[in-house]
This record gives sequence, structure tokens and C-alpha cells, in this order.
Amino acid sequence: QVHLEESGAVLVQAGGSLRLSCAASVSTFSTLTMGWFRQPLGKQREFVAFISSGGTPNYSDSVKVRFTISRGDAKNTVYLQMNSLKPEDTAVYYCNAGSLSRPLGAQASSWGQGTQVTVSS
Repeated sequence: QVHLEESGAVLVQAGGSLRLSCAASVSTFSTLTMGWFRQPLGKQREFVAFISSGGTPNYSDSVKVRFTISRGDAKNTVYLQMNSLKPEDTAVYYCNAGSLSRPLGAQASSWGQGTQVTVSS
């Protein structure tokens, strides 16, 4: 298991921007696929974005163009730059680390504690 520490809760106005960060306590960070999921209140957790160990990003249709995922392997950190935020982006955002044995998104993979993002209209 990988310990993941996310940045703190944020309140931002619609149309604004913010960057989430997630630091991993593991020596093999560069080999991991890193991702972000979110869970709006009363709804199921959903995929937002992931970035492969080689740096290839992938996004859900709902955030494509507005969000950018990146990684800094030297700092064992993954980032989620969120632009043009909408009230429907309000959710608890979870950082996730995946490997061959514990695939991204799997319950057995490593998850951060979650951070609340609130977008006011």
C-alpha cells in the first residue's frame, strides 16, 4: 500500500481555477499509474483523470479540456489543474495509485483521504 497525502479543502467560485496535489510516500512512484476520482454528495465515486507511468494522460468526457493531470516524479507528486470550474464539479476528490497487482480504481489499490472541492455559483 502507498500512503497518499492530498492538499486541503478548497472553496472557489464558478469559472475559477485551482490545483490539487497528492504526494505519495513510496520509492517506486515513477512506476505507478496515478489518478483522480471524485464523489459528489449522495452519488457514486466517478473517474476524473489518470496519468500513466510514462506520462500519458486520460480524462473523463466531463472534464476533458478543462482539467489537466500531471506528475512530478522527482517530488512523488501528482497534480490536477482544474480550470473553468462549474458547480457540478463540487465533490470530494480522491487521489489513487495503481499498479499491475492493484489496478487503478480497484478497492485494493491505494487511495488518499479525499479533499472537499466546493464550487459556488
